Amino acid sequence: MFLSVFDLFKIGIGPSSSHTMGPMTAAARFLDEIRSGDWPRPAGVSVDRIAVSLHGSLAYTGVGHGTDRAVILGLAGETPQTVDPDKTDATIASITAARRVSPPGHPAYRFDPAEDLVLDRKTPLTGHANGMAFLALDADGRLLLKRIYYSIGGGFVVSDEELQRLKAKGPDKSGKRVPYPFKNAVEMLSMASKSGLTVAEMKRANEEAHMPRAELDAGLDAIWAAMLGCIERGLSQEGVMPGGLKVRRRAKALHDRLNEDWRTNRPNPLLANDWLSIYAMAVNEENAAGGRVVTAPTNGAAGTLPAVLRYWLHFHPEADQASIRDFLLTAAAVGGIIKTNASISGAEVGCQGEVGSASAMAAAGLCAVMGGSAAQVENAAEIALEHHLGMTCDPVGGLVQVPCIERNALGAVKAVTAASLAIKGDGSHFVPLDAAIETMRQTGLDMSEKYKETSLGGLAVNVVEC
Repeated sequence: MFLSVFDLFKIGIGPSSSHTMGPMTAAARFLDEIRSGDWPRPAGVSVDRIAVSLHGSLAYTGVGHGTDRAVILGLAGETPQTVDPDKTDATIASITAARRVSPPGHPAYRFDPAEDLVLDRKTPLTGHANGMAFLALDADGRLLLKRIYYSIGGGFVVSDEELQRLKAKGPDKSGKRVPYPFKNAVEMLSMASKSGLTVAEMKRANEEAHMPRAELDAGLDAIWAAMLGCIERGLSQEGVMPGGLKVRRRAKALHDRLNEDWRTNRPNPLLANDWLSIYAMAVNEENAAGGRVVTAPTNGAAGTLPAVLRYWLHFHPEADQASIRDFLLTAAAVGGIIKTNASISGAEVGCQGEVGSASAMAAAGLCAVMGGSAAQVENAAEIALEHHLGMTCDPVGGLVQVPCIERNALGAVKAVTAASLAIKGDGSHFVPLDAAIETMRQTGLDMSEKYKETSLGGLAVNVVEC
């Protein structure tokens, strides 16, 4: 299946791509299904009320991840790409008071969040850990339409039927033909060798098979602008992040201190790591506060890749706009391989699939713009991913704050280290990237559910919440 760079990098809001953006998108899909879907419509009967149940990880950590709020906003007609983060509180308060939603193009539907939005921790849906059931009922409470959706990571949402097709690994029905259809790293390296192209050039050719170059470049520039804007906003904000843990933002104070140290010209052998960490923390503090972020490849891992790209611009004088695009294209190529063959969902494979994937993508992108060959790019991605294998997803309080914010910073540091190691070699190495990806998939299958974004184990239960 062809995954565009814009499938992996999506502009949306925090705190979670799977638990916030995905459910909001699922709600929008259900509204479309009500209005124009092919389902039996009894004569003289119309949809009067909507009800939603959240299951699995969405039920366990939905409140901390803003899933309940996302569903309400989605049923109001909002989308992750267009919703104004500064107006969400007012929208939710209005719907809660009126106990109805009025999405554009629809009549008003009865929807009382207190009664019609259920966090069902007892009934898992079998397709995926992030399951949702949407119901449309008539005025007498009779069920007219039911749809099950799964949020499978990175803001991707599939219906029950679509998920079954994905699991069956049936033929790609997207109709998108590309000149370099690599689905794993072995094929990517083979095609690069035969064509003489870089990973970024092959990815660009695939994208340009479906859009003009100017549109592609404008889209890539918009992605980076959103990432950079998130960094800058995160570096300007102070105070306590929402959710009840009383975790304070640190990026601004650390940034101010680092700037002071920078002006003194005192030797600091850890300077690059400090800047990397602050950039990543700025993004993930914004994400935790529900701000505008870019999935990279998820919201929980949104800080790692922008931090490494900002580091590239900060410390490498040869960095320019073209290299930013090549970085994003290369990172997306590796991210597509990981998503196709394993998962980027913390609820499915733990944080190895989120920050681990992000670190691998960032390492590949940085190695590429530093002049690395396709083999060195693959090596960089493998080093970064290998050293995140087994990482659990155990957010304290179900919030994307602890350990997520600092974890992105360390993922960025690992990415730069991996790229540096790879660029100093010739591309040959012992563990192939495909083996690391398959190991991540198998490890995720073996991992206990309490370590996969349910907040039932790990730091989530060993840290006193106060």
